[in-house]
Amino acid sequence: MSVSRWWSAAAIATLFGTSTLPLFAGENELTESEKRGGWKLLFDGKTTDGWRNYKKDNISEGWKVQDGTLVRADKGAGDIVTKDEYGSFELSIEYKITEAGNSGIMFHVSEDGGAPWHSGPEIQVQDNVKGHDPQKAGWLYQLYEPKPGFMEKTQPDATRPAGEWNQMQIRITPAGSEINMNGVRYVTFTKGNKDWDDRVAKSKFAKMEKFGKNTKGHLCLQDHNDVVAYRNIKIRELPDNGIAKDPVDGKLPLVSEKAFPNLKWAGWEPETESGQIRPFRTIFLMHSGDGTNRLFAGEQWGQVFAFKNDQAATDSHVFLDLRKKVQYADNMNEEGLLGMAFHPKFKTNGEFFIYYSTKDAEHTTVVSRFKVSKDDPNKADPASEEELIRFPQPFWNHKGGTIAFGPDGMLYIALGDGGAGNDPFGNGQNLSKQLGKILRIDVDHKDAGKAYAIPKDNPFVGNKDAAPEIYAYGFRNPWRIAFDSKTGTLWCSDVGQNLWEEIDLVEKGGNYGWNFREGLHPFGAKTPPADAKLLDPIWEYDHQVGKSITGGNVYRGSRIKELAGKYVYADYVTGKVWALDYDEEKKAVKGNYSIPSNGLPIMSFGEDEQGDMYFMGVAPDGHGIYRFKAE
Repeated sequence: MSVSRWWSAAAIATLFGTSTLPLFAGENELTESEKRGGWKLLFDGKTTDGWRNYKKDNISEGWKVQDGTLVRADKGAGDIVTKDEYGSFELSIEYKITEAGNSGIMFHVSEDGGAPWHSGPEIQVQDNVKGHDPQKAGWLYQLYEPKPGFMEKTQPDATRPAGEWNQMQIRITPAGSEINMNGVRYVTFTKGNKDWDDRVAKSKFAKMEKFGKNTKGHLCLQDHNDVVAYRNIKIRELPDNGIAKDPVDGKLPLVSEKAFPNLKWAGWEPETESGQIRPFRTIFLMHSGDGTNRLFAGEQWGQVFAFKNDQAATDSHVFLDLRKKVQYADNMNEEGLLGMAFHPKFKTNGEFFIYYSTKDAEHTTVVSRFKVSKDDPNKADPASEEELIRFPQPFWNHKGGTIAFGPDGMLYIALGDGGAGNDPFGNGQNLSKQLGKILRIDVDHKDAGKAYAIPKDNPFVGNKDAAPEIYAYGFRNPWRIAFDSKTGTLWCSDVGQNLWEEIDLVEKGGNYGWNFREGLHPFGAKTPPADAKLLDPIWEYDHQVGKSITGGNVYRGSRIKELAGKYVYADYVTGKVWALDYDEEKKAVKGNYSIPSNGLPIMSFGEDEQGDMYFMGVAPDGHGIYRFKAE
């Protein structure tokens, strides 16, 4: 407990005059995704409706609404509680504390004790720099505190300084609970299990009969005699299993079916010589754009297969075999053969490009040019490989991997931040590094010392502190990117860290925020510079809906009219599939629709020459390509 202080009007003015943090989701408003996902506002930015003092019918004058925030402003304000009670829920709340200030957020509070904290566990709110309480902000008071993470030697402190906004995301359910501070996972726990009971028994709450026993109760904001402001207070009630409502407007009358059900992969066997199961991992599927109506399927272990785009097809052949060069292992499954792009003039020049993890250097990826065999147009010439660029990376994950030609004829390369978690080297925002970026290069010309040229209109050409290949930055792990074949817009699905998955429309020179933020939400202790212009995602969904986005493309085929003009995407972990209807001109989401699926992990999407869409997954029997059809 901190020393009591009474704050003057000047202190309140200071509290509201020092923040440079951007408004990540609009003050006291729900995003389109939140509206569809069951979130509700607990504070409208104008009134104290929905709140009252503990054991009172009304709220005291010590709590005031100022500049769209709910402020504990004057002495005698008292603890306040929600008028409603909540059992299983998720709470998102932003706070701004004064220097050395202290407050708290409690849950499952009942009014049959002497004080709210006699029944409701408290999540600490304080200034971690000059605060006097050893229990830091974001800790579950005397019960759970964060432990050092990967590459960390001390406890994480993801709070931003006094006078700046911080965001907490809190989930409480019987299935499991968690506290996240500015997007960083602090603690996970299960209320009422043995570990919980053991910790309570060792705390100052041990003799409080009601402490932590309620399974439903009020939320409480603590008056600790210090000025503190709250805003963007949002809640979503959850079922006890913690699975949230899908943020959708409806369901499309479609089902999935296996595509090319009789197709066999030349030379592939479902078991290794030692008897181990070796599923077929279709990592990409594409056409060559040369009018031959062929499809090319990449298998993550290092082979590209070609076959006729015919649902009755039975035979395939190996177009390119790079298994001796490609590094892949199941325990590092974000490496391997990851991307392929055919040159826009492939029909005449026979060139295509491959992105893969190489065996000749640990955790390193390369982009190489290949050519079709002079003797056989159905086979590539492995000896024609010309390495264009390589990317040493610190870890095995977050490789990105899509390479694609834009309507401008340039090759775009999507790269993750280098891996691990939380972007430990800050690559996403470091313009001198190529990781965490989308690059743009000219493969038809060569600059001195390079196997490619830098387009003169790239946004950071001439900036001595930036890699000139960079087209856009601030990405965690773009999986995947795709150009709309009609409009030329570049779509990117970026995999999130702990809480949010996002979809971006990529602009030249754009900064998409990682690791200052995850989706629309603050991440970590670093505040973006005052002049930072972070571009918002057009859509996001949270980790109670899915946990790892797989980007597809805007459907421009004619076979499935329900998908026309919609961006189709999925979640790898849950197997859910959606279609996002977005109005680029109005910059507004018109609708997000679920597509019934088989629930299998979806690794990637593909497209044939007619614009029809496919999605792929890991298949022990080799039949891992699917397509949609009318219900």
